[in-house]
Amino acid sequence: MLHTSDASCPSMARLDELVQMLLQSEVDNPVRPMLDPSKVADELGLAIPAGGLSIEETIDKLRGVVLATPVTSGTGFYNQLFGGREPIAVLAEMLGAILNNSMYTYKAAGVQVVLEQILLDKMASLAGMTGGDGLFTPGGSMSNLAAMIIARNEKVAGTREEGLPGGRYIVYTSAESHYSVRKNAGLIGLGRENVRKVPVDNTGRMLPEELERMINEDNQRGNHPTMVIATSGTTVMGAFDPIKPIVEVGHRHDLWVHVDGAFGGSALLSKEFSPLMDGVELADSLTWDAHKMMGVPLICSVMLTREPGMTTNHFDESATYLFQQDEDRLNPGTRSLQCGRRNDALKLWAAWQHLGDTGYEKRLNRQLELAAHFRDRVAEDPELTLSFEPEWINVCFEVTGKPSDRICDLLDKRRLAKLGWGIVFGRRVIRMVCVNPALTEGDLDELLANVKLVARDLPEADNAVDNRQASDD
Repeated sequence: MLHTSDASCPSMARLDELVQMLLQSEVDNPVRPMLDPSKVADELGLAIPAGGLSIEETIDKLRGVVLATPVTSGTGFYNQLFGGREPIAVLAEMLGAILNNSMYTYKAAGVQVVLEQILLDKMASLAGMTGGDGLFTPGGSMSNLAAMIIARNEKVAGTREEGLPGGRYIVYTSAESHYSVRKNAGLIGLGRENVRKVPVDNTGRMLPEELERMINEDNQRGNHPTMVIATSGTTVMGAFDPIKPIVEVGHRHDLWVHVDGAFGGSALLSKEFSPLMDGVELADSLTWDAHKMMGVPLICSVMLTREPGMTTNHFDESATYLFQQDEDRLNPGTRSLQCGRRNDALKLWAAWQHLGDTGYEKRLNRQLELAAHFRDRVAEDPELTLSFEPEWINVCFEVTGKPSDRICDLLDKRRLAKLGWGIVFGRRVIRMVCVNPALTEGDLDELLANVKLVARDLPEADNAVDNRQASDD
């Protein structure tokens, strides 16, 4: 029970009412109106008051903020690579906030440290990296960052202590990879210009022969090929790079091979779809976001390595005021990117306890069933054009002759759906991601009907974009 004063006890009932109102509002208004950002602070009274408000007044303010925030768990949200929720995971997230442990020592976090290690071991086992290493991070970008730091240090001797020596150290990644690769290269001193975008095939998969060619060219120029980052589940196309041949090329040239499976790592939960990750057990490291396809609240991401000791070797620092007892195995702070760190493991553990391996496999398979249904509806409709044959839960398409970006904007303005668009091979396409297994085939059919409905109110337009804009996006 929360410790509250007598005067604030009624506010707990108000807070419960607020949660119930929120849940009902998600059903009644799955797409909330987007307020004008230049006016929202005044309209909702967001400025910080000098004297403070009562609990009841503050809860009323919370209510206004909640009702102005996009719904991500209902039938109108298809905009990002997450959606829906596992209720038990939400409960665990709330409990984690109430417990308010920091995950750096067993002394501070107790059993939560053991629970976190159980999850890392479980996910490593599924990836074929049993006996390796791992850590939780605040998101896939940070998991990729951790892997890239380790790769840099492992492949460029003395870097952690002395900094980078002269020369250009090259990172190779798919032309369809996540923007965090280039961003992280700038953060860790490798330089954004030293990221090479490897061409892809007509399904968005990296071409290993092009990777080999580019590595050879850099060697001839006197550069230093350092790491290659394969992507399992690209952001727009949902493509899975062929890991095994990429590993063969990378290791032949002594590169670190990382797999960004932030989106697609969850294929490992299903016997039917795990072959998409074939070869991951040979890679040096892996990113896997549980908050994308596993139904746990943001944020929940892990970075795993095939070899043990990597996180300690590259992230450990002495801090006698913090690490005062217990072996290092029980002190995650000795191998973390962070010092103070929230508990992101409890919600995933609770969901896995509830669903088990079989439940998660069923959940994953359902997501792919929905994507197959949506793909079929697009392919059979003469008003629509399927952009390519999907292999994951991304279905990209166009309303023939109508602007994809404006369709998505108009869906949002009319509060029909939040749906995103992207660029595929020089064309703007609508990107549908079937990430929420609670949806029905009827929900998807209704979405398509609404897409076509708003498209009729828009003028004809060509979705082609020039090469410069395509590469920038």
